[in-house]
Amino acid sequence: MKPTTWTESANLAIEGIIYSVKTQRHMRYHLYAALIALVLSLVLDISRTEFILLCMAIVLVLTMEMLNTAIETTVDMISVEYHPLAKIAKDIAAGVVLIASIGALTLGYLILYPALKNTVLYGHWHIRKAPHDVIAFVSLAVVIILVIIIKAFVGKGEPLRGGMPSGHAAVSFSIWAAAFFLADSPAIIVLTFVLAVMVSWSRWQFGIHKPLEVLAGALIGSSVTFLFFMIFS
Repeated sequence: MKPTTWTESANLAIEGIIYSVKTQRHMRYHLYAALIALVLSLVLDISRTEFILLCMAIVLVLTMEMLNTAIETTVDMISVEYHPLAKIAKDIAAGVVLIASIGALTLGYLILYPALKNTVLYGHWHIRKAPHDVIAFVSLAVVIILVIIIKAFVGKGEPLRGGMPSGHAAVSFSIWAAAFFLADSPAIIVLTFVLAVMVSWSRWQFGIHKPLEVLAGALIGSSVTFLFFMIFS
């Protein structure tokens, strides 16, 4: 059935992401690599431009892997039995992912390796202080990736409706935790906290999530973000 609201469309889109994570081990490998790269971007001394390029490389690889999954699924639906053209279509789709992965790996090497080498050679193992906006972005990205991975493995509920943990609670409390460090006004901190509580409460109140799922999402979002700010700011 064709989605009629933005929420339904987003739910289907995220469901596709979770399907890719659940069924494609390479997608899981890419997410693990993205987590490592994002954390290293905070630990190592790289510029803002290099950080942006690294994020673009991560997005490119994940996008290509999902396109490859979509093409493979479509080919399997059309051609149940072996067909040489179906093989070519799958091989080309896999080749696209390979090219994107090699490009991302090369870019990651050029950005991260020199910084890691300098850290090892000169013994600068102290935690580098990163800009607050970068910490907020990385922590939110890490929270979203963790929620997707957990939902893919648990396999209960829809991406935006039900299941462990509550993605809405995780994201809203991650934003509140970031506001705690970014905002100079106590009123903004209080208001974002109230908003996060309202969002989380609504997921429970309308029967979309169980209390434990909401609590888990809130703890993941707030704890990861607080941890990143405490370490890197």
